[in-house]
Formats: sequence, structure tokens, C-alpha cells
Amino acid sequence: MSDHKAVQPYAFDMQWNGDARHAMELLPAAMMKRAHLEKLRLCTSLEDIADSLPGHIDRLQCLSVANALIPLLRSVHRYEETVVFPAFETALGRVGKAQTIQRLRAEHVEDECFADDVTEILLAIGHGEAIENPEALGFMLRGLFETIRRHVAFECEHVLPAISVL
Repeated sequence: MSDHKAVQPYAFDMQWNGDARHAMELLPAAMMKRAHLEKLRLCTSLEDIADSLPGHIDRLQCLSVANALIPLLRSVHRYEETVVFPAFETALGRVGKAQTIQRLRAEHVEDECFADDVTEILLAIGHGEAIENPEALGFMLRGLFETIRRHVAFECEHVLPAISVL
């Protein structure tokens, strides 16, 4: 019997053409809620890995998360920046929102850079490399998933209510 958890694929893959694109532009709040659910699922997986350190690491889960992390974040961030943020500006007017959107865009860049580092380490672990410093890795994983959760919470409290009325 295997100790591996069943790893579900992360599914926020967006098609930027035809009817699908039109639907995503019409329903930015619904798409954003879906994106948040996927990001929070990913955070739970990162937390599971951190909690399993040092001795009960699931290498398959490390590979699954490593392969999903960057594509998911980039896809969600692209959608937010091209559809959600313009809708947010429209809903509340441009006054005072430029700084908020600029901060959210900067957080996207920071999250993706952090995720690059985490991905590299998770791939190595998934392929059998030893974990040199479990404590540092745990802090790194927690740093990433807490940052993502905080970003999602802000968007849920401020951005989603504004674009839900469109």
C-alpha cells in the first residue's frame, strides 16, 4: 500500500480565444472565485508538504505541486491583469485604484519569483534529492503559501465585491 496522497490536477487553464474568452470577460467575478479556489488548493498542498517535513515527504506530491505552481500562477495572474483589474478600475473609477492595482501587480511578480525558487526545490526533492535543510524549506513553503493566501484574502475583500456588481 502506498503512502502517496491522491493528487488532483490543478485546473485553471484558460483558453484565450473565441467563446471561452468572451465568457471569461463577461464573468470576471466567477472566474476569479474559481482561480482563488485553485490557488487555495495549491496552498493546502504546499502546507501539507511543509507539515510532512522532515521525514514523511511525499515525492509524488512534490512533483505534482512543482509542475502546477508556475503555470497556475501565471495563468491566473494574466487573467487578473487583463480582465479583472480593468473591471475593478471601471467599477470604482480610477481615483485611488492605480496604487492598489500597481501593488497587486507587484505582488504577482514577487509571487512568481518566489514560486520559481520553490518549484526548483520541489522538483529536486521529487526526483529523489535529499532535503538539506528541512527547517529552511518549511519556512520557504510557508512563506509562499501565506503570501498567496494573503493576496487572495485581499482580493476577496476588496476586488471581488467591486467587480461582482458589473
